[in-house]
Amino acid sequence: MKLKNNLVKLSSDKRLYQLEVPVVGLTGGIASGKSTVSQALEAKGLPVINADHLVKSIYSYEETISFISLEFPEAVIKGQIDFKVLRQKVFLNREAKELVERFIYQRLPEAFLSAFNKFKDPECIVYDVPLLFEKGLENLVDINVLVYAPRKIQRTRLMTRDGHLEEMANNILGQQMNIEDKKLKAEFVIDNSQTEEELAENINQFLRQAFIVK
Repeated sequence: MKLKNNLVKLSSDKRLYQLEVPVVGLTGGIASGKSTVSQALEAKGLPVINADHLVKSIYSYEETISFISLEFPEAVIKGQIDFKVLRQKVFLNREAKELVERFIYQRLPEAFLSAFNKFKDPECIVYDVPLLFEKGLENLVDINVLVYAPRKIQRTRLMTRDGHLEEMANNILGQQMNIEDKKLKAEFVIDNSQTEEELAENINQFLRQAFIVK
């Protein structure tokens, strides 16, 4: 599939990592269903790069483990990062959080381009990235797409899916940009507040709006 010409808004020098092909930024909020939509787009034949997967791969680098071991020795056990301990460290300390994020994000471009180069002559790329708006990346993609579910549904899904109490679910949601604010910024919205069948139709509707199907 090819992005419609009127939606190819950026030249390569203005685009994320100076890519020659258009980039679709796909985002959402926790428990909004972004991963489900990402997998559906991939199943439709669109090349997808997942930011969370890139970050996870960077955490597996030997240099990352060495860095974490140096800065937070109690977070590395038998040569492996204990993410529960690490999350506690960065959650309680803003400077620690920024230190780790800076290390990871410095290595993200190389990881992204390595993933991109595995595709054979793609006509566009879908970048699945939770912090699209928070990091200002919407200015570096040709179009942005939000997978939307209202906050009350996010809360219910969090409580059901992860077993969180309402207070914890509200705390998690409170740490993210409000989904309604993201909706105001979004150029395309894929609604995921109803049934699986309706989500599938909403995905197809987005594809019809944004892509030329060969």
